[in-house]
Amino acid sequence: MTLRARLTAGFLAVVLGPVLLGAIFVGTTVGAVSRDRADRQLDLAASATQSAVASLCQQLRTTAEAVALQPADRRAAAAAELTGGDLVAAVRIVESGTGQALMTTGSPPLPWADCAGPPEEGPGRYGAIAARAVLPDQTGEVWAAARLDAALVERLTAAAGATVSVDPGGASPDGRRVRRLDPTEGQPLRLALSVPDTDLQDLYALLTGVVGLAGALAVLAAWRLARSTTRPLDELAQAADRVAEGDLSVRVPVRAGDEAGRLADAFNRMAHRTQSYVLALTASRDQLRRHLAVLGDTLSSTHDLDRILQVILQTAVTATSARSGAVLLLDQDSGTLVGHATAGAPGGAEVAVTVPLGDGLLGSVAAAGQARRGRVSRDGPAPHPAEPACRTYVVVPISAPGGLAVHAAPWPAPPAVRGVLALYDRLGADEFDDTDLVTLRTFAGQAGVAVDNVRTHEEAQRLSLTDPLTGLWNYRYLKESMRREVERASRFHHTLAVLALDLDRFKSVNDGYGHPAGDTVLVEFARRIRSEIREVDLAFRQGGEEFVVLLPETDARGATVLAQRLGAVVRDQPMVIAPRGAGTDGSVPIRVTTSIGIAVYPDHALTPPALLDAADDALYAAKAGGRDTYRVATAGPVPVAAAELPVRAGARIPADDLPQAGGARAPRQTRGR
Repeated sequence: MTLRARLTAGFLAVVLGPVLLGAIFVGTTVGAVSRDRADRQLDLAASATQSAVASLCQQLRTTAEAVALQPADRRAAAAAELTGGDLVAAVRIVESGTGQALMTTGSPPLPWADCAGPPEEGPGRYGAIAARAVLPDQTGEVWAAARLDAALVERLTAAAGATVSVDPGGASPDGRRVRRLDPTEGQPLRLALSVPDTDLQDLYALLTGVVGLAGALAVLAAWRLARSTTRPLDELAQAADRVAEGDLSVRVPVRAGDEAGRLADAFNRMAHRTQSYVLALTASRDQLRRHLAVLGDTLSSTHDLDRILQVILQTAVTATSARSGAVLLLDQDSGTLVGHATAGAPGGAEVAVTVPLGDGLLGSVAAAGQARRGRVSRDGPAPHPAEPACRTYVVVPISAPGGLAVHAAPWPAPPAVRGVLALYDRLGADEFDDTDLVTLRTFAGQAGVAVDNVRTHEEAQRLSLTDPLTGLWNYRYLKESMRREVERASRFHHTLAVLALDLDRFKSVNDGYGHPAGDTVLVEFARRIRSEIREVDLAFRQGGEEFVVLLPETDARGATVLAQRLGAVVRDQPMVIAPRGAGTDGSVPIRVTTSIGIAVYPDHALTPPALLDAADDALYAAKAGGRDTYRVATAGPVPVAAAELPVRAGARIPADDLPQAGGARAPRQTRGR
């Protein structure tokens, strides 16, 4: 066995042995720990589930006893009062003598699981879980039941910290550990608890990959160790090859006067003769690093796109010794290249450049998405009249980072192209070479990153202030706009009207037609609001089906006129929706109405929160007045600073005698009314 083979085998044994043993130990330990953890989780879930069911039974038993203690003529009324909440779904009164049973409306189907304990052979499924109480005169029983539905299962799941299934059957779900709970006293349901079972396949695959990677690295390290030990003269041969390929920075020390020493001496003499070129190359590299550092600082500290592009262009011009250059970006709306930065323009003037896509030198590069360099008289194409005059050029496309496509456009250009970076007339040389092309591609990549960062920042700013469904301003912008408009109205002694709008019985639309249909109604409602308001007015989606409109320099009369128009445009034109489960031809028109509350600054409030509350109070009054109408807030006792805001004379309670803003009211929740 050779020395290289022995070194390789010994290194592999030292490295791969511990790695393999460690992988086996980790895989075994993690599997055991994951199983123990799942079992402990199931134990806790079983205890929590039994406690939750017992608590539910106790509450049902208390309800049944409360009904049983009522006089006979009051039991039905008491049963009706105690049902309908989140817990008690039904009450059933059974007379022992006649067997006659009285059940509340909407009771779940029989049979009901008895909290006292299951029968010896109970039915397969129950409609509810119930507790009973005997009437004081021993003439019958009262049952209080909770509906055995998805809501109850969700409460049990939340209490147990594990997935709970009622009346389980069939095989256990794949990838989960399951424990079944049989009915017991105080827990009449047959339940199954399940928790996710840890999937160790990924861990085993990772360990296998680690072992494989360690093996590959060990083989590589062993090969390099053996090679460095057995073939020291290879360094000289490789250095000579690198010099022949153009790498003039290699240096080899002269260790002896033998053949290797003579080869090293010849190498060093050749490197000495090219020392001036090496120094020039080093200076150019340092200069490029400084420019890249400036470029990095600019990209990280600003979102000013024109400034970033100007820095990129100036750096590229300096790095390649170009006479002039330009950066043009593709206008997504017009399909033309528009100049955003120029450097070294003829005559010293910074000119605006606009080139149609596909025309001239710059337009052809953007349309094809391929870089070009050469001489105009020899390689073409002829520049567009708007392009700078030049003899030689190098032009590269500015693309999205990673070549990712942007949205489709109607003009023939690669979807990832964002613009072009062009340099003209290299100083000190006839034309640009391949090195300049590679350098310019690097700068074009930085420009693509800058364009994407700025546009992403602008889009994020827009999305942070708008509602993604309706396109209206969101609640965050509502608060800022209210503050700004109230301050402006206070400074110039103007009025400011606020309209609070709410779709009537919107919950019935969601329940009857599905949430996608409800979203369609919200989008159409927002469109109709925009069609009726002025350009200076602001429309917001406050949340759910609640909307707000700000009307600068508008009094109560003007706000009332707009409220009437909005109510009419919503009422008179049915909204076309696609019900749940309907196909493409299943659209149906539905009639939707809106209630509107109106508040005016400074008549009804002096601060943004108070003004919005006054409009909300008026909205409640419109709801109470039968919906599909509007109400104006009543003037409340608002303190006014004598030197700031005069109170307009003539404030009075309106004829409809609605409650004043700021008075006692129900919680602010209008969704679905």
